[in-house]
Amino acid sequence: MQYMALIYSAEGASDVDEQTLMAQYGTFTQDAVAAGVFKAGDALQPIATASSVRVKAGKPVVTDGPFAETKEVLGGYYLLDCANLDEALAWAAKIPTARYGTIEVRPIVVWDN
Repeated sequence: MQYMALIYSAEGASDVDEQTLMAQYGTFTQDAVAAGVFKAGDALQPIATASSVRVKAGKPVVTDGPFAETKEVLGGYYLLDCANLDEALAWAAKIPTARYGTIEVRPIVVWDN
């Protein structure tokens, strides 16, 4: 089953310098690939580049920034293929940001075609 691991933290809240954090993410990604659970993953540009779209009275309304005021913002994701939720949670706990942020794990919906 596939699980989305959404990576949230306050911008600049890392417990290590940028170079160390990127190395830690590289190691996590390599480990996930080697274990066969990695399907996809990417970091997102800073929150200042975000736009939100809502439809009001049938017309799109675009605003700058995220959809909600919050200290933690979505910074990236991993799509993991795991046997079950327990395995997905174990992998999520290894994501470096889990030490100072939040990793939200959600199963992917499989649509019957």
